[in-house]
Amino acid sequence: MSGETPVPPPVLWAQRKEDVFLTFSVESKDPTIKIEKDSVYFKGVNVPDNKVHEVTIPLYETVIPENSAYVNKGRCIEMVLRKEKKDAPYWPNLTKDKKKPHYLKIDFNKWRDEDDDDEEGGGNNYDIEEMLRSMGGGGGGGAGDKSDKPSFDDLESDSDDENLPDLE
Repeated sequence: MSGETPVPPPVLWAQRKEDVFLTFSVESKDPTIKIEKDSVYFKGVNVPDNKVHEVTIPLYETVIPENSAYVNKGRCIEMVLRKEKKDAPYWPNLTKDKKKPHYLKIDFNKWRDEDDDDEEGGGNNYDIEEMLRSMGGGGGGGAGDKSDKPSFDDLESDSDDENLPDLE
């Protein structure tokens, strides 16, 4: 492992009006993660192959680090970044660079377009407080109005939950 050059992990991203979602597709026990106002830093060792992954992602716009959070799900690390400009248009890219990094892909399971959010009353049916509590970090505010706080629980609908028609 020493002398090995770290490589960026596969990263999926999606956004909503007020939040950006990142998923680092690496199975890492104790990653080093730093959420800054204008960047995100990740360093971790992939458990199965002991490969070192490291990346600093310069963000397109600024975020609020103290209102952002991450959780290690075992097979991946999921992150919610709270945008600083809530009424700004959607980001055209995750990074300021015009060229898309090779490790970065869109997470279509979590993605919503700007006009989709308007149709669903803002699309903020997720809860960052609950995510922080599950991480053991509290969440700050308490059990007040949760209409503007993200969570991963309500993001994905599972098509496997629906009944399939009988085969003829």
